[in-house]
Amino acid sequence: MLFRVDPTGSTPLSDQIAGSVRRGIADGLLGPGDRLPAGRELAASLGVNMHTVLRAYADLREEGLIELRPGRGATVTGANPRELAHLSETIRDLVATARRAGLDRNELISMVGKAFT
Repeated sequence: MLFRVDPTGSTPLSDQIAGSVRRGIADGLLGPGDRLPAGRELAASLGVNMHTVLRAYADLREEGLIELRPGRGATVTGANPRELAHLSETIRDLVATARRAGLDRNELISMVGKAFT
């Protein structure tokens, strides 16, 4: 899998790294059990701080897309990662659209809650 970051872009580097993984999962390039590069290794290849990579991996873990295990590193989860990756990207787009529309967090949450009824 190819990771790319644009240090001059407005998107934080950790978000760009996490986005690369999400796209890889969504496109089927990464599947359950696939290992991601070690944080130190990926940081060196991208020319970024290791903590930037670890922040991206932590975000992906919170989203349920990867597992982080001592000695095993980061692996893609088996819990339908493609759907979770698509959902995660959709939510990020939704939040960006809501911000542009001037909605605050509570207004967006209310709208999402109404959509479930």
